[in-house]
Amino acid sequence: MPRPLSEQVVVVTGASSGIGREAARMLGRRGASIVLVARDEAMLHEVAAEVEAAGGQALVAAEDVSDAVQVLQAADRAAAHFGRIDTWVNNAGIATYGTVEQTTVEEMRRVVEVDLLGTIHGTKTALPHLRQSGGTLINVASVAGRLPVPLLAAYSAAKHGVMGFSDALRMELDHERAGVTVTTILPYGINTPFFNHARSRLGALPRPTPPAYPPSAVAEAIVWAAEHPTREIVVGGAGKSALLLRRLSPALVDKVMTLGGLAFRMQKSNRPDDGVDNLFAPVPNSSAVEGDFGKETVLGNGYARTFEFHPMRQRVAIAGALLALAALVRRAGRG
Repeated sequence: MPRPLSEQVVVVTGASSGIGREAARMLGRRGASIVLVARDEAMLHEVAAEVEAAGGQALVAAEDVSDAVQVLQAADRAAAHFGRIDTWVNNAGIATYGTVEQTTVEEMRRVVEVDLLGTIHGTKTALPHLRQSGGTLINVASVAGRLPVPLLAAYSAAKHGVMGFSDALRMELDHERAGVTVTTILPYGINTPFFNHARSRLGALPRPTPPAYPPSAVAEAIVWAAEHPTREIVVGGAGKSALLLRRLSPALVDKVMTLGGLAFRMQKSNRPDDGVDNLFAPVPNSSAVEGDFGKETVLGNGYARTFEFHPMRQRVAIAGALLALAALVRRAGRG
């Protein structure tokens, strides 16, 4: 079993803003020692101060996850400073909004380098340490990793890659009885600065597909997974519903998403895009946790607390729903 968080050393990538920053704060409140990884060193020092004020310990590692050497340097610093690594969170992510034809190959390559290869670099670097500590690897994927989203083709492809990579790795580690847990977290739309930072060719600022959820919902899932061996957590009841529908009929979901341009309209806000993005360099002075869509954000993380954090409850609920559906079908047949 994992150590209590108060005894853990946790590496969090993408820690300067959004989900990563909120997860670092929560982990700090639980007394964890946290290694903060992102490109912007000044922002990381701000997060470190917040973590230490909350009761944790923090180490800053200003590195780019797309560079395997830099990720290795971050791990070496973590192990040298704290003595070991118990949990590694691959959370860094970027995106471009636009059709495949509008998006350049260079832009697509950069999304894959950060979102998929960054996860692979972190995993390869973390595994020797996690084998020693019996630790946990947490890969933050996305509902888009199972449910492809138009205008986000490169991001969807990268997150599909994260899902396949994580699933294959989990089987390998289980076969070896390595004692390492691999958790994938699939957020739905989350109200973070991700949308302000994404490169957009929509003629407007992108927005999370409603209903959006607060960053704290994903951070809470990360904190839970660090102490409780868990295969997969979907953050947001809307995301779970969409994935279940996709499993039943992918073609139907595609039709619904494209009917009347629904998925295209839902991702485009009525706000102008400022033309600033973090695709190739961090956005200066961008340290917010919340994004600009607070009025569209639902409250709480009740679905995950009720079902995703308790797989047995989830299985019972699904079984109950299937039995109810079977009863309705039988009744309809008799009629």
